[in-house]
Amino acid sequence: MKLRIPILISVLTLTPFLVFAQGIPFSVEKLSDAGESRDFVVGPGKVEIVLNPGEERTVDLKVSNRMGVERTFLIEIEDFIGSQDPAQTVVLLGDVRGPYSLKDYLKVPAFEFTLEHGERATVPVTISIPADEEPGGRYGSVIISTVTEKGEKLSSASAAVISRIGTLFFVRVSGEAEESGILRSFRTKNGKKFFSKSPMEFEILYENSGSVHLNPYGEVRIKNILGKEVGAVFIDPWFTMPDSLRLREISWEKNPLFGFYTAEASINRGYQNIIDHDQFSFLVLPWKLILVSLALIFIFILILRFIFKRFEFRRKKTELN
Repeated sequence: MKLRIPILISVLTLTPFLVFAQGIPFSVEKLSDAGESRDFVVGPGKVEIVLNPGEERTVDLKVSNRMGVERTFLIEIEDFIGSQDPAQTVVLLGDVRGPYSLKDYLKVPAFEFTLEHGERATVPVTISIPADEEPGGRYGSVIISTVTEKGEKLSSASAAVISRIGTLFFVRVSGEAEESGILRSFRTKNGKKFFSKSPMEFEILYENSGSVHLNPYGEVRIKNILGKEVGAVFIDPWFTMPDSLRLREISWEKNPLFGFYTAEASINRGYQNIIDHDQFSFLVLPWKLILVSLALIFIFILILRFIFKRFEFRRKKTELN
């Protein structure tokens, strides 16, 4: 009897593991409020961490199926880089290894899994940095994809569609690395200097020439011709990849505006508290308001002339009598 107890305990202990191994190798939960949005959700969209050489860390990704049907999902791992095209945030490299490659250091327990509608899987992604890895930035993405079957009612398109959503991993290996960035330009969108009304669209161009990504941030303050501040826009941190240009667009709205204004940007480079400054002036002439004002003035003058002529006519008539 004493021999059967440990055997029974062993069987009960192994049973959950066997079920787990034969099914999805992730934890899966049922969503209580899953509507049929005809899509799937992956989060977080960005993971940013600092690791030492030889260190390992696991990050959980959440994949939710809201497509209305059972769906099989695929996992791919790719490197990504920045771009010299300011409007292009990142470039996924597919099978190509990037200059700051992370793909070999990202591991998942499986590359394919199936979810019923309304289920959410927790996918553990393990980041393992070799002990001899040099300091600097490493960049990779975990991409979740699924194929919409031809004829499936998901959109107006009738052909099969591959949907891909990625999580970007920004990993900095601790140690001395080259941090180098600068505010390249600050201007209105398309260089426009004349406005009839707000909002005003501003563009901030930042260049990262270092070996690690940076997170610049700052503010834009607007002053009138007398030097009085009339508005401000605070800019949250945004990432810029090594060897790349990154364009940040912001909008400022305030009414009414009239005359000359100066916009000044103060951008913290994201390291060593270095701040770059740039400014430009622009003109706001609300021509519609001006036209309406001129029309009212013209009408007012006509009314005055009419009243004056009527008064003169009555005065002359009185004198004749």
